[in-house]
Amino acid sequence: MSPDATPKTASPHYKWIALSNTTLGVLMATINQSILIIALPVIFNGLKVNPLASNQTGLLLWVLLGFNIATTVLLVLFGRLSDMFGRVRLYNMGFLIFTIGSVLAALTWSKGTAGEVELIIFRIIQGIGGGFLFANGAAILTDAFPENQRGLALGLNQVAAVGGGIIGLLIGGALAATGNWRFIFLVNVPVGLLGTVWAYIALKEVNKKAAKQHLDIWGNITLTLGLLGIMLGLTYGIMPYNHHTMGWTNPWVLTGLIGGVLMLGLFVLIEHVTEQPLFNLKLFKIWPFTAGNLSGLLASLARGGLQFMLIIWLQGIYLPLHGISYARTPLIAGLYTLPQMIGFLVAGPVSGILSDRFGARIFATSGMVLTALGFFLMATLPVDFNPWMFFTYLFIIGAGMGLFASPNSAAIMNSLPPQYRGVGSGMRSTFTNAGSMLSMGLFFSVMIAGLAQKLPHAMLTGLTRHGVPLAGAVQISHLPPTASLFAALLGYNPLQNLLQQFGILQHMPASQASIVVGQRFFPTLIAQPFMHGLVLAFTVSLIMSLIAAVVSLFRGKRYIHRESESSTESK
Repeated sequence: MSPDATPKTASPHYKWIALSNTTLGVLMATINQSILIIALPVIFNGLKVNPLASNQTGLLLWVLLGFNIATTVLLVLFGRLSDMFGRVRLYNMGFLIFTIGSVLAALTWSKGTAGEVELIIFRIIQGIGGGFLFANGAAILTDAFPENQRGLALGLNQVAAVGGGIIGLLIGGALAATGNWRFIFLVNVPVGLLGTVWAYIALKEVNKKAAKQHLDIWGNITLTLGLLGIMLGLTYGIMPYNHHTMGWTNPWVLTGLIGGVLMLGLFVLIEHVTEQPLFNLKLFKIWPFTAGNLSGLLASLARGGLQFMLIIWLQGIYLPLHGISYARTPLIAGLYTLPQMIGFLVAGPVSGILSDRFGARIFATSGMVLTALGFFLMATLPVDFNPWMFFTYLFIIGAGMGLFASPNSAAIMNSLPPQYRGVGSGMRSTFTNAGSMLSMGLFFSVMIAGLAQKLPHAMLTGLTRHGVPLAGAVQISHLPPTASLFAALLGYNPLQNLLQQFGILQHMPASQASIVVGQRFFPTLIAQPFMHGLVLAFTVSLIMSLIAAVVSLFRGKRYIHRESESSTESK
């Protein structure tokens, strides 16, 4: 296919139809990934759930991460199925399943723990639909666009993918301000219905389905169990166990992590010997494909937990310290993250267009260096920061991500033979989503470790200074820091609940009791321990970004796979 050719089975305008529809799909799915982070307070309030009650930490994590876990473990399977049965057909199915999951989530009928369980199930259904969308969007675009425009197309699509996570914070904040948590899920329904009908009518298969293909059953089983074991192990590893602040000594956590690694090892062995592998390891012989996925994984590890940390910082500490009521913090916190989206939207399309001409290396590498600089600057901020410095540093991180994401995606997809674009797109998305999931576990682990060092002393000192008896203060200060972290995430002041639970509040002087249960006391108490952990997390992200930059630097010259021959092009 020549550089200016378009697929023979499609009209000249088809590529723009494919771009607009797949961008809508990935935007809807990624908005859904982050919209819950900022709207959790109104959701928990609507479900009548006390976040400090027993067993709530695990359920909270599943509400947050159920969508991501379902999507990540199914991506490669869905990519493989799309190569066998048609990318457009399964992409359409993804829109429909996602919409059904959104309707069910909005209709969650129970309250309390039963309501949380129902919501988790419906979020997993959404994740299955999201998996079909993520696995096939990039492959459909690569089929539809000529090679000299793929950087632009995949760049715009990637802008939607990463930008959707930021837009989700804004939409979640605005919908949370209405007080009706069901709007958080209903907002997806009209978009999902439009996308489902539009995809069915407008999208066409422009690449032949692979003939005589069989599903790699054992590869599917071992990959799913491996990813699921590691993700569940990391997720529950941040929860307290016995007298430990985290659960890394929990036998179930160790079983998940060790079993997951063993399953992935077995998966690799199976893929080496099976005739039609699920995860085509031969693709890793294509160095631009390998380097792009490795740098993409590292970039996801660096940024995946950023949104969580920012919302905890803003919603649980910074805004309450400035007198913002908990009812208003979701919307304002979402607005505070806007510069990151602006930076991404400015840099993403430009780098995608230029990478079509000059290759991915210079833009992807400089993007990760710029992202590392942004994390370094964020780590220098005090807890009560200057807003304009905060906005500037977030803009730098967003611009760095934008410079990296578009060229890197285009380089990965350009390197693939047409018959492997479905599974290759699934592999690319698996690395990205797995990186984000691992990043959340990593960020939370680092954060909780930092809190465990500083929070008990700060809690003990602060409580006893305001009249809490020493025995009660010791008891509260030795509670797992995970509860304090999630309380901050939910914009929830736990001290009134705890002091009442231990029978302390009614025996305190009224003047001191009003201070301790006031809006500013808990954020002030947790602020410095939180910043200690946050600086550690930002430092880890800085290191990951720099390693991603090095990998990207050595990705080699521009490479585009052609059916007739494989060639490299000088930059």
